[in-house]
Amino acid sequence: MAAMASLHLLATLLLILGYGRSVIIAHIIDEASHQTTHSSNNMIIPNHTYRPSFHFLPSKNWMNDPNGPMRYKGMYHLFYQHNPKAAVWNTAIEWGHSISKDLVNWFPLQPSLTPNQPYDIKGCWSGSITILPNQKPFILYTGIDNNNHQTQNLAIPKNLSDPLLREWVKLPNNPLMKPTLGNKINVTSFRDPTTAWLGHDGFWRVIVGSQENEKGIAILYKSKDFLHWIKAKHPLNSAKKSGMWECPDFYPVSTKGKIGIETSVDGPQVRHVLKVSLYDTSHDYYLIGTYDTTKDVFVPDDEEGFDKDELYLVQRYDYGKFYASKTFYDDAKKRRVLWGWINESSVQQDDEKKAWSGIQGIPRTVWLDESGKQLIQWPIAEIEKLRGHHVKLHSKVLKPGTLLQVSGVTAAQADVEISFQVSKLENAQELNPSWKLDPQILCSQKAKGGFGLLVLASKGMQEYTSVFFMIFRANKKYVVVMCSDQSRSSLNHKNDLTTYGAFVNVDPAHEELSLRILIDESVVESFGGKGKACITSRVYPTLAINDKAHLHAFNNGTLHVKITRLSAWSMKKAKVN
Repeated sequence: MAAMASLHLLATLLLILGYGRSVIIAHIIDEASHQTTHSSNNMIIPNHTYRPSFHFLPSKNWMNDPNGPMRYKGMYHLFYQHNPKAAVWNTAIEWGHSISKDLVNWFPLQPSLTPNQPYDIKGCWSGSITILPNQKPFILYTGIDNNNHQTQNLAIPKNLSDPLLREWVKLPNNPLMKPTLGNKINVTSFRDPTTAWLGHDGFWRVIVGSQENEKGIAILYKSKDFLHWIKAKHPLNSAKKSGMWECPDFYPVSTKGKIGIETSVDGPQVRHVLKVSLYDTSHDYYLIGTYDTTKDVFVPDDEEGFDKDELYLVQRYDYGKFYASKTFYDDAKKRRVLWGWINESSVQQDDEKKAWSGIQGIPRTVWLDESGKQLIQWPIAEIEKLRGHHVKLHSKVLKPGTLLQVSGVTAAQADVEISFQVSKLENAQELNPSWKLDPQILCSQKAKGGFGLLVLASKGMQEYTSVFFMIFRANKKYVVVMCSDQSRSSLNHKNDLTTYGAFVNVDPAHEELSLRILIDESVVESFGGKGKACITSRVYPTLAINDKAHLHAFNNGTLHVKITRLSAWSMKKAKVN
């Protein structure tokens, strides 16, 4: 192991100096593989059939929430919930840590937080990083103590001059925030502190997710020195019957274009976003509104807030598999970047055979739509440098019943962009007033046709994942629904084969319908309407794998559809951990 440690040190030094990163990582992987192969004759041989090639995931075992993403001294950092022992979740959860110069290729470092103190002995759970003045990054995270009580704790870098931030030190006066008889906080529902923001009064503020009975709460804390925290009299926001609020996120967005702004910024051209991960539904929901700095409360534009009975009307980052998301401000490119955990759709037994479980979505740039009513999300531009061989098509009419194969790209690992124009919209299906306007129900029960892409399709069409649009007529207007149908994605019916749906705020009478899909072995990330609606799916075909996967455009509707543009690229592999 001494030789291995020396190799890692050499790699780190060369990385800082900017030398041959890919060669360094290859040597480390080769050395690690050599040692692992000879360390045990009983080890599980991982199944990499479905392992993504350009999404973030650790080399093995379980991963869930992204934690503390940031840019520090020219390097991007991602911390994440990781079980070092198995491909399932357990109480040994630690903070894994990787670094990158481009958010695409990632180099693994040693864990940053491990359960070893009385206040976190049963797990170092999720949290965030705040960069204080003079470039001082501080971790606030949730620890689980021996009584299974949840506490908030602080860790700081051991050496601020180390740009890789390899070692972190927990403060001796932890925990800094904890449930007591006086504050009446639920001891098992008090977790996931956000990035802190600095108010005009010089006090730092942070929110922690919680619940009282069925009421979801964003508990607000304030501190002058980041060490001594006082619970505010009122939460930042709350909602009845919404259940536990996990992984809250609170940040400003500019009303003037795509530019991102730092978390503490406020002013007349700034709106705020409150995102919560609802434990009961396993989905992320967000509200846009106003931060009242006088009362220290968030006032959403949608007065209903996170109403449990109307959640299908509340906006989400992603209408598929996407949870525990976290944003950070990228000061290099003046953008806000979103990370989100994409869990598996396979059963635990299959995850254990793979020897890994959980990936992170492609980082997305997030900004406020011109309407001010929703967020726009788009894959970071850096992912495009993995684009390889390119095929394109212009001005192709798809008559009803048409299936058009797109050849010339690696269909199991591709980036596809397509735009449609639809004619004779007056013949579109009418939206029945008696239907529940839940897009997922519309996609799974009311779909009589649609047009879009079939991805990860087998040669005989026994397997495919269908991502498509449907258009409905409603009160002389048109309603566009985007669907991601996994029902035929695999012959292995033990997998989750759910169909997802989302409304897309686009007028097809005056705008083209655009779709971009990132396909990466077992993950399909779809962006409709130039980022107005996003759906992520996990699929595990048994036939449509590797070079046996195919890509098609199709029209199963009753309207003529014109492809105005189609571009597809084979995607190269990223160097990930």
